[in-house]
Amino acid sequence: MIPSNDDEAIPAYQTDRAFIGHPRGLGFLAFTEFWERFSYYGMSALLPLYGKDALFQPGHIERIWGFGPFRAFLEALFGTLTPLTLGGAIAGIYGGLVYLTPLFGGLIADRITGRTHAVIAGAALMALGHFLMAFDQTYLPALVCILTGVGLFKGNLATQVGDLYAAGDLRRADAFQIYTMAIQIAVIFAPLVTGGLAQALGYHWGFGAAGIGMVVGLVIYVAGLRWLPPEPAPEHEGGIVEPRPKLAPGEGKRVAILLLLVPVIALAFVGNQQLLGGYLIWGDLHYSLSFMGHKLSAAYLLSLDAIVSVVTIGGSVIFWRWWGTNHKEPDEITKMTIGTFIAALAPLALVAGSIQEAATGQKVGLVWAVSFHLINDIGFSNAYPVGLALYSRAAPKALGSTMIAVFLIALFLSGLIVAKLATLMEVISGTAFWGMHSALMALAGVIFLIARSTAGRLLAPTVDPEAEPQPA
Repeated sequence: MIPSNDDEAIPAYQTDRAFIGHPRGLGFLAFTEFWERFSYYGMSALLPLYGKDALFQPGHIERIWGFGPFRAFLEALFGTLTPLTLGGAIAGIYGGLVYLTPLFGGLIADRITGRTHAVIAGAALMALGHFLMAFDQTYLPALVCILTGVGLFKGNLATQVGDLYAAGDLRRADAFQIYTMAIQIAVIFAPLVTGGLAQALGYHWGFGAAGIGMVVGLVIYVAGLRWLPPEPAPEHEGGIVEPRPKLAPGEGKRVAILLLLVPVIALAFVGNQQLLGGYLIWGDLHYSLSFMGHKLSAAYLLSLDAIVSVVTIGGSVIFWRWWGTNHKEPDEITKMTIGTFIAALAPLALVAGSIQEAATGQKVGLVWAVSFHLINDIGFSNAYPVGLALYSRAAPKALGSTMIAVFLIALFLSGLIVAKLATLMEVISGTAFWGMHSALMALAGVIFLIARSTAGRLLAPTVDPEAEPQPA
C-alpha cells in the first residue's frame, strides 16, 4: 500500500500508542534503562561502604593495581584522605564522571558509530566492569570500563527516547518521567539485592549481581531494536551515507543558553547527588539503622529513596496532567525552578536531625531520613526528567545526542562539588554540612528565576498542530 502524505509526515513510531499511550519503543528503552540502572545503583550502593569497610583497609588496599599514584592525585585535589573520606571522595567523583563521559559517547554516536552500536558497546563494557569489581586487584580497571560504558550508553539511550516523538508532541516530558520512574524502580531492588548479598556473602557477590543485571539489559535492548526510530547514518571512511541536519538560524542562541544553564543545574542537584557520595557514609555513622536488634546496611537507604521517588514521580505525572486540564501547563524551565526550590528544603531536615543528635547524644532517627528523601524527591522529580525533556526538545537536530550529554555534564560538575563536600564530613558538624547543600541549591533556584525571566522565550516550546500525533 502506498502511504498517504499524512503517513509520510508522521512516522508510524510517533503515532504508536501501544505502551500506556506511548510508542512501544519507550517500553523497551525503559526496561533497558531499568536493568542498566539496577547494575549501576547496585554497584554504587556498595562503592563507598566497600572502600570504608574493606578495600581501603590494610591488607586490601595494597592489592589494588595502580592505586598509589591514583591516591596521590586525589590527595593533591582534596588533601589527606582517610579510609572514610577516601571512599566518599571516590564515590562522588565516580558519580560525577558517569555524567561527563556521555559527552564523548554522544559525539562518537553522532559522528562515527550511530546510537545503536554505541549503546550495545557501552552495555558490554559496563557488564565487564561490574564483573571486574569482584576482585580487589582490578578495582581501577573496573571503574574505567564502567565509566567508558556509561559514556557510550546513557546519553544515547536517552536521546532515543526523545526521538520517538515529534517536535510538538507534548507527551515527551511525560515519557521522560516514565523513563525516570523505571530508573527509580530499579533503585528499589538493586541495593536490596546487592546489599543483601554483600552482607551475607561478601561485597564481591553484590558486584557480580550488578554485572548480571547489565547483561539482561543488553538482551532487552537488542530485542526491541525494530521498535526504535531510524537514525542518521554515521560518518565512515566513505563519507556520510545520507545528509545529516545542520544548525538552523537562531539555534546557536538556544545552544548558548543551554550551555550557560549547566553549572546552575549542577548546583541544583547537589543534594540528590550526595546520595551516591558521602550520604551513605554519613548515614552509616549517624542514623539509627538497627531493626529488631539487627543493624541494617546503609545501602538500603538508596532503596528507601527509590520507593519515595517512584511515588513522587508518579504523583508529579498525575499532578501535571490534572493541572494541564484545568490550567495552562508551565514550560520546562518553570517546572525546574519550582523543583529546585522544593529540593533545597530537603537538607534542612538533616540539619534538624543533626541539631537533635548534638543536643541528645542519640543517633538521628529515620523520620528525618524519610523527610529528607520525600522533600528531595518531590523537587528532583520536577527537575531531572524535566531537564532531560528540555534539552531533548530545545537541542538542534544536528546535536541531539551531544546536547543530552551536555545536560549530563551538570551531574558531573555536581559530582565534583559533592566529592569536595564529602571530604568535610570529619571536620564540620552535620548542621553545617547539610546547611551548605541547602544554600547552594537555593542559589540555583534564584538563578533559574533570573534565566526564566530573561531567556525563557528562547527556550519556550513551539507547538506545530500538524506535528501533533494522531491516534493510530
